[in-house]
Amino acid sequence: MNFTRWSARLPGTQRRIAARTGSGDSPAEPRDNSAHSQDAKSSVPAARGEFERHGEHGDRTGEHPDGRPDGGPAGIPALEELSVRDVLGGLPALVALVYGPDHRVAYVNDAYTDAFGPREPGTAAAECCPELVELGLMPLMDQVLRSGKPRTVKSRKVLAATSGTLTTSPHGSVNGSATVARDGSYTVTCTPVETSGSGGVLIFAADVTDHAEAAERLRAGERRLRETAVALQRSLLPQELEQPDDLRVAATYQPGGTDAAVGGDWYDVITLGAGRTALVIGDVMGRGVRAAAVMGQLRTAVRAYARLDLPPHEVLQLLDGLAAEIDPSQIATCVYAVHDPNEGRLVYASAGHLPILVRAEDGTVARAADPTGPPLGTGGWIHTSGTIELAPGSTAVLYTDGLVERRSEDIDEGVASLERALAGAKGSPQVVCDRLIRAMGVTAEHDDDVAVLVLQHPARTGHSAELFHNAALDLLGGIEAAPRARAFASGVLSSWRFPVELKDLGVLATSELVANSLQHGTPPMRLRLRRTDRRLIIEVTDGDDHLPLRRHAEPADEAGRGISIVATIASSWGSRRTPGGGKAVWCEFALPH
Repeated sequence: MNFTRWSARLPGTQRRIAARTGSGDSPAEPRDNSAHSQDAKSSVPAARGEFERHGEHGDRTGEHPDGRPDGGPAGIPALEELSVRDVLGGLPALVALVYGPDHRVAYVNDAYTDAFGPREPGTAAAECCPELVELGLMPLMDQVLRSGKPRTVKSRKVLAATSGTLTTSPHGSVNGSATVARDGSYTVTCTPVETSGSGGVLIFAADVTDHAEAAERLRAGERRLRETAVALQRSLLPQELEQPDDLRVAATYQPGGTDAAVGGDWYDVITLGAGRTALVIGDVMGRGVRAAAVMGQLRTAVRAYARLDLPPHEVLQLLDGLAAEIDPSQIATCVYAVHDPNEGRLVYASAGHLPILVRAEDGTVARAADPTGPPLGTGGWIHTSGTIELAPGSTAVLYTDGLVERRSEDIDEGVASLERALAGAKGSPQVVCDRLIRAMGVTAEHDDDVAVLVLQHPARTGHSAELFHNAALDLLGGIEAAPRARAFASGVLSSWRFPVELKDLGVLATSELVANSLQHGTPPMRLRLRRTDRRLIIEVTDGDDHLPLRRHAEPADEAGRGISIVATIASSWGSRRTPGGGKAVWCEFALPH
């Protein structure tokens, strides 16, 4: 390695040469560093004066005063006059020279000594330089010796604990390593050099501790921002999923990427009453606080609209108008589905979202077909509802595009891959969630948010089946249907072995609901009783779509007390319009534990 090629560019080179010339030293003569420093200090003024004289009176033919040719301006020394030891000793970077296959120390400069202490020449680096071992340079130096090519490692850290004991050898030299005052980071270049007898390696280490610490502070700040962002995102999602009587439900959310931007994926499970459950999943396109804010508003709106117990397409119709008002620049997709245990199917509507997948008990997977509309906020579209069977033993999966979308393939291929993964996914809903996440290759470094909602309609047998019963009666004829309904309810509730008090309350609620339907409704009329492991549900349907309202009845009024009585004795009650143009009025009683 030719040090003279680059050492002339170092600051202070001209002054050192002038100082040596003024003190009468030969440029190539090796001297003790400390002695040289004192000589240099004492001779700088004279050297400066000589340099000025040369600049004023130097030979104009490009020669030194002593007649030697010089290719540069008058007064500039030749590169061959520079001392390698002086150049390396004055560098602020850490420099060490090792030689031979054992990497024995030949030289360390002052900056190296200040950082790690003096090193005994001739000692193997593995024994006296623990900092080189911790930096991982020993294999690198072997590679440099073998290949003859330089190698660089960036921002390697040395801990303050990397310290040894300073010992003195019999001939007065110092061995060992000094205590490192603080942790340090270094970018190190190992360059092959030719030494007498064997090859060597020049180690050049730049202290980048400040840069490394600043980068670490930046990374720590980004981690804190991401943790805050993920906490914000998760706070907008359900903290605990509602667990319906007839379904088992689990969900998972995986934030995408390692940046601090939150996503707009969300899911929800909403119990509607009368054993019915609404399931929602949606995705606000883009990332950041704005997407999360829109997501939070849409989720709140969905819960409010769900309480109206509207059909899925009407919920999306309302949500479509609201999304345009919240932020017209944000695009959001959504699926809203309702499960009714009496029907054994999902009724759903989709606004630009990916299809629901349902795995039957035999492992076959069905994909929910149309209808689907454009994303929310576009306006001008009339949404419609569709159905997909959810028989006992079936598993349904609702998901966002982060689970199936990849840059390298079409999204339909991703959905097909998810179908194959779902076909072999068995177990509880949470187990299915985890298996689908793994099967689709979603990791912590995944570049998009992922939300998955899994629901199962379990096939009940044995003791579990005894806790779930259905009974129904068509209400035919006129007012004589009321006593028949009371007798039917009494017999059914007795067969289900309810306590006497609960049976009496159930018969009273049945009487009031049937009487209300006979007075204000139209045929066809039907009474349905349902028992789950947690509640008794009584529901009456008829052909009139006017929903009853609870009102205050005056003492002289002969009517208007039926719904008030039901609301007083039952745990909850409600009404909704049915798809055929009629209505359903229901109430629930919580079962004793």
